[in-house]
Amino acid sequence: MRILHFSDIHLPPRLLSVPFRDWFGKRVIGGANLFLGRGREFADAREKIVALDRFRRELEVDLVTCTGDYTALGTRTELRNARQALQPLMQAPLGYVHVPGNHDVYLFDVLRRRWWDESFGDTLWSDLPECVVNGEPWPLVRLVGEDVAVVAVNSSRPNPRPWRSSGRIPQPQLDALVKVLAAPDLAGRFVFVMTHFAPCVEHGVPDKPLHGLENADDFLSVCADLPRGVILCGHIHRRFTARAEGVKPPIFCAGSATKAGRESLWVFDVDADGGRATPGIWRDEAYMLDPGAAVLV
Repeated sequence: MRILHFSDIHLPPRLLSVPFRDWFGKRVIGGANLFLGRGREFADAREKIVALDRFRRELEVDLVTCTGDYTALGTRTELRNARQALQPLMQAPLGYVHVPGNHDVYLFDVLRRRWWDESFGDTLWSDLPECVVNGEPWPLVRLVGEDVAVVAVNSSRPNPRPWRSSGRIPQPQLDALVKVLAAPDLAGRFVFVMTHFAPCVEHGVPDKPLHGLENADDFLSVCADLPRGVILCGHIHRRFTARAEGVKPPIFCAGSATKAGRESLWVFDVDADGGRATPGIWRDEAYMLDPGAAVLV
């Protein structure tokens, strides 16, 4: 089975399309950052998503996963546009699994007005609905074929303070994740555990407190004894793989699929005997694999 993992595409918003009532607090600062330079880094994101779907079809990818940050400011228009742009990727033969990023739930209005649910709620179904908590989709479980499972938890939340972009997996989700990973339905499967925030960076080092996953140690403790699988994440705009001390599954951060000069992703090939992760790169206006940098998982 072939699985594509990408993240942090940050489709650039049309700033004039954002209603005046939504320009308050952190969005003013975020909009200014886009105007002053950050927006140029993702100016070609829409075209690259078209190329990413072409890459997906050429490689005959079975399943697509994304660890969030579709938008820059988390507005209703951005989320609607993201759904439209991503719809071709959602047609992968064995499905599409994703989580929101912190930019997708940028401020509390995204949750209060249910903008995320409006655009993506129909994609958040689980094969183990008895395991979800508090009426939310998480932990979301997909049983894919006979050999693979994907388990997604949501670490993103609104961060109205401009200086903070950290995340946290709610304790009820972690408690439910313990039960999910021990469920008979997952026995013998290669398990992809995915969330937006990276539980660590290279060499197992924690991320910065105001930027990282606040309860990373608790999350890693839950995943520590997973016999076969990997942890997928995004949020950090560089691709890397890492190992946390005492944790069996390696961590794979996809970086950003669309950031100019840093375009990256992972492609996993998994069978009953094991798996291989191959990085994807952007070259000559197209995505391609870098087989020389592949790693066993």
